[in-house]
Amino acid sequence: MTDLGVLDGLTVGVLGGTGAQGRGLALRWAAAGVPVVLGSRDAGRAEVAAAELVELLAEAGFAGARVSGADNAACAARADVVLAAIPWDGHGELLASLADELGGKVLIDCVNPIGFGKTGPFPLEVAEGSAAQQAQAVLPGSRVIGAFHNVSAVVLADLSRVEVDTDVLVMGEDRADVDLVIALADVIPGVRGLFGGRLANCGQVEKLTANLIAINRRHKTHAGIRITGHGL
Repeated sequence: MTDLGVLDGLTVGVLGGTGAQGRGLALRWAAAGVPVVLGSRDAGRAEVAAAELVELLAEAGFAGARVSGADNAACAARADVVLAAIPWDGHGELLASLADELGGKVLIDCVNPIGFGKTGPFPLEVAEGSAAQQAQAVLPGSRVIGAFHNVSAVVLADLSRVEVDTDVLVMGEDRADVDLVIALADVIPGVRGLFGGRLANCGQVEKLTANLIAINRRHKTHAGIRITGHGL
């Protein structure tokens, strides 16, 4: 069983916290009692989004949830662990600009380089191998973990769904960092974090999102993934 005590006193920053994926994860972490800072290029926009989440959480019975907003640099500086939930376009440039604020910290990258064409969604080729590996290349002073690639933003945002029925594959080089991110997955009811290998394994996990989007469009659902097997 994951030791959720590793989250005690931890503040999570969410770059791209005004977007659907960032807001959804921030909402669920705040509901679990984890303080969250939403980041955006516009601090005012982040503050408005944070106030909206606090109101939603209070209405759902999570009074006292701690969500604040800031510009991206302040978000990265104030947080102990930072999630990158930002558009692929400009991904490397934005992270590189925050190298000082992110130095020495765990950076969780959940970005999926996906394109859309006449035949549907398709994975984009990334020179470094994956978005997470690009993040590590531009942030040599940070410890990058790949995770939360395949979690539905729609499901995360719907607090009437008490449990989020999905597994989260967590990839990274340092096991203590991996365990920390697994704890952030496990604190969301219904979610289970699982070690998915080294950072080099992120590419295929990011690409899987294109398949899930195609499934969702065809079946009008919000598919996730579950890993099965004896002992799991």
